[in-house]
Amino acid sequence: MTDGILPARPAAWRRIPSGIWALGFVSLLMDVSSEMIHALLPVYLVVGLGATALAVGIIEGIAEATAAITKIFSGALSDRIGRRKELAALGYGLAAFTKPVFPLAPTIAWLVAARFIDRVGKGIRGAPRDALVADLSPPELRGASFGLRQTLDTVGAFLGPLLAIGLMGLFADDFVAVFWVAVVPAFLSFGLIVLAVHEPARPAGARRVRHPLSRAELGLLGRAYWWVVGVAALFTLARFSEAFLILRAESAGLPLMLVPAVLVVMNIAYAASAYPVGALSDRVDRVRLLMVGLGLLIAADLALAFAPGLGGIACGVVLWGLHMGFTQGLLAALVADAVPAELRGTAYGMFNLVTGLAMLAASVIAGALWDWVGPAWTFLAGAAFAAATIAGLVPVRRRLDGRPAR
Repeated sequence: MTDGILPARPAAWRRIPSGIWALGFVSLLMDVSSEMIHALLPVYLVVGLGATALAVGIIEGIAEATAAITKIFSGALSDRIGRRKELAALGYGLAAFTKPVFPLAPTIAWLVAARFIDRVGKGIRGAPRDALVADLSPPELRGASFGLRQTLDTVGAFLGPLLAIGLMGLFADDFVAVFWVAVVPAFLSFGLIVLAVHEPARPAGARRVRHPLSRAELGLLGRAYWWVVGVAALFTLARFSEAFLILRAESAGLPLMLVPAVLVVMNIAYAASAYPVGALSDRVDRVRLLMVGLGLLIAADLALAFAPGLGGIACGVVLWGLHMGFTQGLLAALVADAVPAELRGTAYGMFNLVTGLAMLAASVIAGALWDWVGPAWTFLAGAAFAAATIAGLVPVRRRLDGRPAR
């Protein structure tokens, strides 16, 4: 300090701990692998194997619900043992070692099994990883930390489909060849978390949690937390699987080779907004920003339902990506704001269980509406659920007062 003038503080991203950066790149590599496969999988199921849109919705919903159910147990176990990294690494390892099943699968049943096992790995790693981010991040950088991890994760989510587009052209629309290439970054992700992520020491005097899923411990999560969970479940009904964005673009005439561009565009918008919104939420009302995100989702649904041509679809996809950037990291930060540190694993596990079951319902509803009354009604239903979620956020805002916990 000179002449009473305080030196400027480094930008938020410079103060984020290195462990969170490492976890971000672990997520990036795994998402490159997963999204190379998932960008092609809905069309492969419908065009290559003759599945219906309803079948795609059921498969996607079961996959995500499987991940969510697994998260509750892995999150609770991480609280019981007081360790996060080992469980997160186990989840990434399982996902890596099951990726070769996708190119080897000869039938829909095999693909369902592969998707199921892959999502079990996601379920094992999800809650411990989010709790580890919360453990590593200073409270005043919590929104920025979750936003950074989400941004890096989402960079992988658009690099994956971009690679899928290029490889589909290179391999003359050979789905299986692209699926084999996707195996490589999955194993790089597993190696990175094992070697580069280090768990912080458990705070001295921290309370030991013996039965994290007991009624008494769940009660300690608090009313504010359960409000966040309830609102997130309603919100999840509004944002069904992105597989339906792919099907919408294909039905509007997008060439088969370019179908993965839908996820590329969506995830560029997502990645560009997640970190700035997260950092902003450390200074302003998180819940108000979440409401903005829901407004963007309503606009996306209306564009995808009514906007003509591929230009209208592209506008809807960009708005969808922006709504993700305004919501996903903020919901994770709100959970960390609301609960005791020793129950973060359980809190994220329960949060993901509830939202995963809601995703199952949302994907089945979306697929049924698509087959029975058309794509427009699928997106209109999503807009209606988003509007209901905004109404549900009003009491959450009062309980949390829109401020990160200190």
